[in-house]
Amino acid sequence: MLKVRVIPTLLWKQFGLVKGVGFDSWRRVGPVLPAIKVYNQREVDELVLVDIVAHQSEDDPDFESIDEFGQDCFVPLTVGGGITRIEQVQRLLRAGADKVSVNTAIYTRPELVTDIAKRHGAQCVVASIDVRAQEGGGWACFSHAGKEATNREVTALARELEDRGAGEILITSIERDGTMQGYDLALVESVVRAVQIPVIASGGAGNYQHMVDAVTQAGASAVAAASIFHFTEQTPAGAKAALAAAGVPVRRAFVPNGGQ
Repeated sequence: MLKVRVIPTLLWKQFGLVKGVGFDSWRRVGPVLPAIKVYNQREVDELVLVDIVAHQSEDDPDFESIDEFGQDCFVPLTVGGGITRIEQVQRLLRAGADKVSVNTAIYTRPELVTDIAKRHGAQCVVASIDVRAQEGGGWACFSHAGKEATNREVTALARELEDRGAGEILITSIERDGTMQGYDLALVESVVRAVQIPVIASGGAGNYQHMVDAVTQAGASAVAAASIFHFTEQTPAGAKAALAAAGVPVRRAFVPNGGQ
């Protein structure tokens, strides 16, 4: 079994970080750069930074800010939000991103996933899928930060994205987002069973046991979370300790400057 990653998610809206419930991210939680500096010291494996309003315009991503953040980020950084063209991906990688997360474009321009994988490798592209549970069972995929229905079924879409070259799937339950009531384990497991690439569970983590369950019960390769780290005393290091205690292999912490 590959070592499981603990990945804080940073939702970036205009001038700072926000968080809410069910993709209604209204509560401001502070500026981006100090958060990145804190996580550098907190034993995280990666960071995901998503501009949650970028889809509202056709402007390019804020390359200047990403460059600033990248200079102070000492763990792998995945950047998402408003990515629609391969040229933007190249600039983001030059600015300091290690991977890009593609969400709305997987519906409007799915060939972008293939383009990124061919040019930069599958490990560079994270296919981000946001879903809502359907009354009759299963899950429907939504684009534009969870606002627009796409008429796509999640497991079929996940398989298509794998075929197109995605290196991993970030699967988020919109209903569970920010609730801290636990991941949708059935959702995560369904995607894990549908693909051979790593699946990152997202949406609902409220304690360490939720993370353990996502891995041991649903088969996730990584756990992403935001509210648990923003609003409780629980930490990425604590999450790793809980996972390790449950027999889950985790990565050793990266300590900048040799821990000095």
